[in-house]
Amino acid sequence: MKIHHEDIENDLRYLQLLSQSFPTIADASAEIINFQAILNLPKGTEHFLADIHGEYKSFQHVLRNASGNIKRKVNEIFGNEIREAEKKELCTLIYYPEEKLELVKSTEKEIEDWYHITIHQLVKVCRNVSSKYTRSKVRKSLPSDFSYIIQELLHERTDDANKAAYVNVIIETIISTGRADDFIIAIAHVIQRLAIDQLHILGDIYDRGPGAHLIMDLMANYHNWDIQWGNHDILWMGACAGNDACICNVIRLSLRYGNLVTLEEGYGINLVPLATFAMEQYANDPCTVFMPKSNGDEDSDFDEKTIRLTAMMHKAITVLQFKVESAIIRKHPEWDMDNRLLLNNIDYEKKTCTVDGQVYEMRTCCFPTIDPNDPCALTPEEIDLMKKLRHLFTVNEKLHKHIRLLLSHGALYTIINNNLLFHASVPLNADGTLKEVEVYGERFKGKQLMNRVEQIIRSAFQYDSDPQEKAYAIDYFMYLWCGKDSILFDKSKMATLERYFLKDKSVHKEEKGNYFILRDKEEICDSILDAFEVSEPNRHIINGHVPVHAGSGENPIKANGKLMVIDGGFSQAYHAETGIAGYTLVYHSRGFQLVQHEPFTSTEDAILNGSDIKSTIQIVEMSSHRMLVADTDIGKNLKRQIYELEKLLYAYRHGYIKERR
Repeated sequence: MKIHHEDIENDLRYLQLLSQSFPTIADASAEIINFQAILNLPKGTEHFLADIHGEYKSFQHVLRNASGNIKRKVNEIFGNEIREAEKKELCTLIYYPEEKLELVKSTEKEIEDWYHITIHQLVKVCRNVSSKYTRSKVRKSLPSDFSYIIQELLHERTDDANKAAYVNVIIETIISTGRADDFIIAIAHVIQRLAIDQLHILGDIYDRGPGAHLIMDLMANYHNWDIQWGNHDILWMGACAGNDACICNVIRLSLRYGNLVTLEEGYGINLVPLATFAMEQYANDPCTVFMPKSNGDEDSDFDEKTIRLTAMMHKAITVLQFKVESAIIRKHPEWDMDNRLLLNNIDYEKKTCTVDGQVYEMRTCCFPTIDPNDPCALTPEEIDLMKKLRHLFTVNEKLHKHIRLLLSHGALYTIINNNLLFHASVPLNADGTLKEVEVYGERFKGKQLMNRVEQIIRSAFQYDSDPQEKAYAIDYFMYLWCGKDSILFDKSKMATLERYFLKDKSVHKEEKGNYFILRDKEEICDSILDAFEVSEPNRHIINGHVPVHAGSGENPIKANGKLMVIDGGFSQAYHAETGIAGYTLVYHSRGFQLVQHEPFTSTEDAILNGSDIKSTIQIVEMSSHRMLVADTDIGKNLKRQIYELEKLLYAYRHGYIKERR
């Protein structure tokens, strides 16, 4: 772009500020050279995951193996040079260096030879995964203890006759000084880090599985990631903010899946008051419907007594949930959720419930805490229990730390490199046009709806928020969880009461919103992308939220390639339903690859036997040319910076600004 005198005169104040960082022509020129060089590097690899649902071990393994990306690189680098078994061992060492080293040292007789061979192999892999980054970026990713040594090994080769002895002596000295184990661990972690440039999580870290808190601990130190909040994440955010309905739902889901690890061990939530209350109220109730569902965890060792207590607690919190939800629904008639006040629709003598004008038979009408004359009223014991539970969530330091992490790294949607990422839905009318939804007295649709809802969510955690808006925000978490026009739910209803208490399964059905009905159509996806101002021709929507039933032949690629749904069932509870154990998406410089995973056996099996998650790669879309940094959002930003620096050079050379040597 040609620079004119008017451009300089209009931007002179800005250029004077810029000159403080680049005080000479040489400084500005060097930065332009640096940026131009970066533009011509290959695009970094992006990694997309969704709906992790507390499956820490599977999630950790997929991060460590970069959805098979590391195995692919090992195969490319070594080809037929080493045996398949050796490549498998090398991959396992990269994924789990600490554990694998202990195993190798207990069985390997020629450990020094093994160290020599292995370090050379790891350096080769590290050189390959670091090749698409600048030296500066690689250097910043290196551990301080071995930064200089790794840099030397990456940039010198044994096939250079002048440097062969130099490289070999470095490796020999690492071994002779007893640092081989530490070095192998360090370089394995560098390989893991450089294999993926950026991680995108499309929602739902929480619920069902036992390790959501461990996932959040892991993400606290992960190098580059973002999250598009899911409905289960929002549920925990609402609980942390003090929404009674969210608190009850969080506890109910934990009891339903027999998973109290995250609550009790992860966040120290004391459920003894709930257990005491449940035993007092439901001692004579079999609570058959409330027995915990299997989450597929083979390590679960619930005995009969624990299962019985869990069922009683499950029923107690469920009834309490319906009551506190009723209070919030009555407070907000604009949400149009009066049809969910079902406790008022139960005939406690006839044991029936009226839903949408139809009368249905109840499985049970044993409700010792419900007054038929005022079914939504909390008993004094329930008021006391709710107060204790609310306190446990709202003052929980670790939970607040993790929610702040979600807030700082998250949003409801993200647009990156022509991809629109969001967890669930954009509410649509039946004709596919964007649907207007009321939020805090105003109506919004599409991008503006997402932006306003995100402002509401954030206001719940800001100390200087308007008190009325903050109170609304805390209540609104419940609508986001189960409101019919919620961007994170978008169904006709959440049929929780129907599933627990009504025999007729036809009333259990939750009708999906128009987005889920219409999103297979390319023109609908195009109109949404237009509304979000994603204008490049090679553009996509990427979602999670609704599991793809691969076992039944459902395709995760929809709308002629415009939409990718990558919730394939990470959660063990979904494996039987989906037929697989999740999808991940990899977007590298050659294009998109969808990776379909089979269930992860165990970390122990991976270390002992080198077992990996069996994955099938599907080519979604390949680029006609290798994509460079210049083709990305980072590239666009660098080009803008280059233009500003070129204007600064012009200003120096034409006397508008003086150099400061």
